Amino acid sequence: MTVVASFEIEYLQFLDQLGRVSQPLPGFARDPRALVPLYRAMVLARTFDTKAVALQRTGQIGTYASSLGQEAVGVGTVGALRPEDVFLPSYRESGGLLLRGVTMEEMLLYWGGDERGSDFRVPRQDFPICVPVGSQASHAAGVAYAFMLRRQARVAVCMLGDGATSKGDFYEAINFAGVRALPAVFVVCNNEWAISVPRALQSAAKTLAQKAIAAGIQGVQVDGNDVIAVRFAVERALDQARDGGGPSLIEALTYRLGDHTTADDSSRYRDAEEVKQRWAHEPIGRLRNHLVEQGAWGKNEEEALHAECTERVQKAVDAYLAVPQPPPEAMFDYLFAQLPRPLQPQRTAAAQESGHG
Repeated sequence: MTVVASFEIEYLQFLDQLGRVSQPLPGFARDPRALVPLYRAMVLARTFDTKAVALQRTGQIGTYASSLGQEAVGVGTVGALRPEDVFLPSYRESGGLLLRGVTMEEMLLYWGGDERGSDFRVPRQDFPICVPVGSQASHAAGVAYAFMLRRQARVAVCMLGDGATSKGDFYEAINFAGVRALPAVFVVCNNEWAISVPRALQSAAKTLAQKAIAAGIQGVQVDGNDVIAVRFAVERALDQARDGGGPSLIEALTYRLGDHTTADDSSRYRDAEEVKQRWAHEPIGRLRNHLVEQGAWGKNEEEALHAECTERVQKAVDAYLAVPQPPPEAMFDYLFAQLPRPLQPQRTAAAQESGHG
């Protein structure tokens, strides 16, 4: 027998479950003070999530997807991006979006059904929240192809869930990215549940990172509850893509501590004891333990941060609630640059019905 090819998948972790250093830290993480912004971003994301769920329960926004327990993936990924890169998120990246410059008011408008929330004031070229599973992977390949054709040193960074790796969109995207050596990075947030379908029933592959092998691109698995590992892996992949080295697939292992969305009840399909045990792995406590051990964080800083985050979130909620509701005909205004002729009578009828015609 002749072996024509062999492969291996690298696993990255710098902080273990208790926040202890498990291998030499990368350059950006050696000064613990440099990690404080990442910690603050994760705490803000969790504070925002808690409030958003409460708003949904009281009928003030629609269905909401919490990132509880997964904050390190979004924050670590976005923390590595440059302003000129393009971020293509799924619907569970509140921490990453906030760090990217999307405002809490914009996010609340979006989840409240107001498409003006997708008109980001800061990351103007980033893509809006993508609810269809996996379709943003194809969009990312297209964006990266445009960067390559324009000879721009920019990278398209796509975030998607483990369930999306079972979709054709995903395979087509990484295949095209590999063939064209596109400047793209695909970050798979493997939280072990595609709504109610466990990871074991989604794919027989030992890792999701190895799906990169079939596309001929770099694949790596990281501890997704270690924000240092996530940022390091993404930064390395971005450098490779920017230098013409082609795309990468990063599988970030984490766990969805909450329901799939506020329309879900995860107690119907998973054991409460399992969730309880996974709380010991969550990313915020892990990084906090490291910062405290390094003398870069303490009780006073923690209390001040929580007060600050609570105040910032409440101000954003107040601003969101003060925005006048859009009229019903606004549903026609954010799909097309120019409304197609067959839809024009429908918009007119909706405006007349609401008294705006």
